Amino acid sequence: AAYTNDYAIYPGSKAPIEHYTRAASKDFGSRGISVTAVGPGPMETPFFYGQETDGSAAYNKSAAALSNFSKTGLTDPEDIVPLITFLVTDGWWITGQTIFSNGGYTTR
Repeated sequence: AAYTNDYAIYPGSKAPIEHYTRAASKDFGSRGISVTAVGPGPMETPFFYGQETDGSAAYNKSAAALSNFSKTGLTDPEDIVPLITFLVTDGWWITGQTIFSNGGYTTR
């Protein structure tokens, strides 16, 4: 998806989410509300494939070759469910953080 024309707005929207998460955790913490963002990386969804180009497909194949976690190099939405479940139960005390859960995709 990173190779799509006019794509800058999409990744450019991610940093403000991280900053908002930190600020909101300060605002809502006194009320016992935790605020945490999850950054799953490229996910195996129709949105991703609708944005994919030959260049991004080649990149994802190379990422998949380096991955011990994913055959496609993409995050399966089901892989995020345990993290979200943890955050809304036992992980309630984690706040003001962005947790990147992408099988190491961003380390490539």
